[in-house]
Formats: sequence, C-alpha cells, structure tokens
Amino acid sequence: MQKRFDINIAERYHSASQRSRVFTEAWVNNEAFCPNCGSSIDQFQKGRPVADFYCSKCYEEYELKSKKDSIGMKVINGAYRTMIERLISDNNPNLFLLNYDLRRCEIQNFFVVPKHFFVPEIIEKRKPLSETARRAGWVGCNILLKDIPLTGKIFYIKNGKVESRSRILENWRKTLFLREEKEIVEKGWILDIMNCVDKIGKREFSLKDVYSFENVLENKHPNNKHIKDKIRQQLQYLRDRGYLDFIARGRYRLN
Repeated sequence: MQKRFDINIAERYHSASQRSRVFTEAWVNNEAFCPNCGSSIDQFQKGRPVADFYCSKCYEEYELKSKKDSIGMKVINGAYRTMIERLISDNNPNLFLLNYDLRRCEIQNFFVVPKHFFVPEIIEKRKPLSETARRAGWVGCNILLKDIPLTGKIFYIKNGKVESRSRILENWRKTLFLREEKEIVEKGWILDIMNCVDKIGKREFSLKDVYSFENVLENKHPNNKHIKDKIRQQLQYLRDRGYLDFIARGRYRLN
C-alpha cells in the first residue's frame, strides 16, 4: 500500500474541501481493499446518499470521512434522526476514516470501523441549528470514536506505518460475530464490556478487574439491578465467540 497521494488531480478545484475530497477519494479507490474479503473496492457514482465505496464481490459498503488534522475523539456526521434510523434498520455502511499530511502529500492514518460497532450510544446528538440558519431546526450528530472498542478500529496505516494485508483481514474477522447480535441493546452491553477490557490495559485480566467498572456500567444502565451478573454473562458470550479465552477460575485472556 502506497502512502502518498497525488494532489495534482484536484488542482482544477478552488475549494479546499473539494480538493481534499477528490484526492482522498482517489487514493482510497486506488490503494484500499475490502477488509471483509480482500478484493479491490470501487467508488459509487456521485449522488449516493450514504456510501462512497463498495465491494463488488461481497457487497460491503463504505463511507469515507477524511481530515487534514488528527481524527480526534469524534467525527461530524449527518442528520441525527437519519443516523439512528440507519442503525435500527442495519442499513449502515462501514466507516473509513483517514487523515493526511498535506505538506508531504502522505496518509498518516487510515482505518475502518465495521458497521457492527455502531450503536445509538456512540451517536451524539448536536444542538439544533438556530432559527436564523438556512436549515433552521436541523439536528446533526457526531460519531463518538472514544466509545468504540479498540478492536473496532482496524488500521491499514497507523502513524505512518502500513499494516499487513493478512493482519487487516484477521482483525476484521475477529469481531464479525457481532453481526449475529440483532438486539441493539444487547449489542451495546457487549461493546461496553469490550471497552472495559480495553481500559484494563492487560492481555490477561481477572473478573475482579471487570467488576471495578460496576459503577460506570450502573450509570449507563440504570434499569439493570444485576450488573455483576450481566458482566459475567457478557464475558461468557465473548469467550464463546473466541474473543476471550478462559484460562483459570475468574481469569481471562484477550485473543
């Protein structure tokens, strides 16, 4: 995978945002591949309301967001209501995120967030536009990247370093089991536990380590009065799906 992009293909555009869109889309079209099956991807014709790219072999779809500066903790997206409806209907593309160094014409970071990591909890509702705005009352949203587990950010390029093709495909397969979970509330619980495991920061950890997040989970799920039972249930689910290994009583290893 080549990190450099051709800025000259956008020279006829005057707007900085238009130039950015042209050369980043061209780079993705030439260099990226489908993380689900490894095939090349194609760009949709302009005017597609949701996705930008698709795989003609396995039919996965991808939306692209790019920034000159660092990606940050959240990504601005479209209408809040539309986004929530897409999540509920599962009509949501995977998300490509890219940031670049314009001076060096190089990609710094490029990763994909699989669509099965999108739940309402990671969608932040923005304030309505003011009455004087052209689209008065319109409500947008942000995608909260900080609330997505580490395994939900599959890097092709990280801090300028290109990841191997085989590793990208392996990392994608690791969490495909989440697509089997159609109940969106239950999926939110699974992702919460995955985030807790991330925050522990160790490959091997104990049940007690996860219990330390009991108050955090209780605040997120105030109607659940059996937080510890739920923690054990989700750890068992992740173990059964091969995401974790059970290595001893009350001890786990992250795969």
